[in-house]
Amino acid sequence: MKRIYVVGTADTKGEELAFLADAVAAAGGPVIRVDIGTRGATVPVDVAASEVAAHHPDGAGAVLGIDNRGTAVAGMGVAFARFIQSRDDVAGVIGIGGGGGTSIVTAGMRALPLGLPKIMVSTLASGDTAPYVDVSDIVMMPSVTDMAGLNRLSRVVLHNAAQAIAGMAAKPAPIAAGKPALGLTMFGVTTPCVTAIVEQLRADYDCMVFHATGTGGRSMEKLADSGLLAGVIDITTTEVCDLLFGGVLPATQDRFGAVARTRLPYVGSVGALDMVNFWAPPTIPERYRGRLFYEHNPNVTLMRTTAEECRRIGEWIGGRLARCDGQVRFLIPEKGVSALDIEGGAFFDPEADAALFEAIERTIKPTKNRTVTRLPLHINDPAFAKAAAEAFLDIAKT
Repeated sequence: MKRIYVVGTADTKGEELAFLADAVAAAGGPVIRVDIGTRGATVPVDVAASEVAAHHPDGAGAVLGIDNRGTAVAGMGVAFARFIQSRDDVAGVIGIGGGGGTSIVTAGMRALPLGLPKIMVSTLASGDTAPYVDVSDIVMMPSVTDMAGLNRLSRVVLHNAAQAIAGMAAKPAPIAAGKPALGLTMFGVTTPCVTAIVEQLRADYDCMVFHATGTGGRSMEKLADSGLLAGVIDITTTEVCDLLFGGVLPATQDRFGAVARTRLPYVGSVGALDMVNFWAPPTIPERYRGRLFYEHNPNVTLMRTTAEECRRIGEWIGGRLARCDGQVRFLIPEKGVSALDIEGGAFFDPEADAALFEAIERTIKPTKNRTVTRLPLHINDPAFAKAAAEAFLDIAKT
């Protein structure tokens, strides 16, 4: 039987945890109470903190019985994420917490698939929640008052949260019917290419386009890991530039990780690898003064990548894709990688592009399933978009 996991620190928030669990049960939700505290529980629970802590890679000793609170909280976050991923009876998760509890619970929630109900009642929910939500679908609900014992307002907030999670768990969204979903990455400077690909594939696929701003790539890969995509057309891999050279829209070190884990059909390219993104000119790091820049708008400044930087970018991408054993087709547009990297354009630099292309070809380790193809086209040439669409349709059939 699927259960609703009610999670909190039973050492400091025991009264609230017990009230919330009872409210969920009263709303018809089968409940399992989980303690993530680092001290002794003050109320009965179904899963003790020691059981959760035992899921830490270094054992419970890395979480419990240590004096450094920050280390204990971080360790419990790792342990809870591994604990909740190991369960096969999760209908939904609802958590309560202040700073520490919110950090721990949301670490586990972020590890769960998209679509699984997740509600976090938190004292931090009305501020910057990006570190807690990231690219997941966690619902952050403000507790309004601090969690220092129940009061007339906190009872109402927790009651409403209980009704919400019970309703979500009782009436899960139906499995989507119709066309399979396809993830694509796009930037302004690759829009003609991606738009043309979508036009060619939309009759057979639900095309989901992600803006390659760091969060866009992570969102797409989260969908892939959650089993919600049938394939990926990753035309715009520019987030890698910002990761390697300190731009403001970076990927994470796990870029392309979902492609390796899921073995989804993948078509990739070098879209916008000619640029690193910064905000307005005064924010650009001093070490880059004197470089070639392009003012995209008053708030966004683009820096052209050099031949040496392109070599590093190509090696990083090739090395990551070499770990992918599914069907991979990587297409190289020899006449330019963005709207700015075209003959007469502000970022046209054949030498830098050549270094990029050579590095990818050298490090991707082609196999029968993983190939690199050069095309004598610009990335925004309609013929390149046609080739990308055809490459995907070819591997989607295998």
